[in-house]
Amino acid sequence: MSDVNGVPLDTEAVFRVITLVDISFHLTDATPHLRFVETEGEHRTFNISVSVHDAQQLAAALAGQPRPRPQSVDILHLIMSELRCHVIAVRLVRFEHGVFFAELDIMTPNGRRVFDCRPSDAVALVLRQPTDVPMLIDADVLDRVSRN
Repeated sequence: MSDVNGVPLDTEAVFRVITLVDISFHLTDATPHLRFVETEGEHRTFNISVSVHDAQQLAAALAGQPRPRPQSVDILHLIMSELRCHVIAVRLVRFEHGVFFAELDIMTPNGRRVFDCRPSDAVALVLRQPTDVPMLIDADVLDRVSRN
């Protein structure tokens, strides 16, 4: 099954619920990391590397700190709210050559739509939602990238 934009919805995939635990900035690492934990079962963890700019934006959103000027994701959130679109879920669906791929699942007044996106953009949007939005990872991907 796929939506109008051709983004595949893998109906066979099994997903695990994850939570963003923190954002780490270490001088010894080349890039900051988003650290996630599986919320049930083994509570496995994994990291996603992001740019310094993305990490700063996400850290501010996670802390609930207002930014002096709206960022692109803030504008997207405002537009989606005005158009009565709601994020249903974020899914990490692939991991290839060290890069995670995500899907942003949205309900619009015209029905459900799924968009390919960067995980950092999806998480930034989720952090701005008025209600909890599930973040999910394909179980096979989690098996490959997790640390116990």
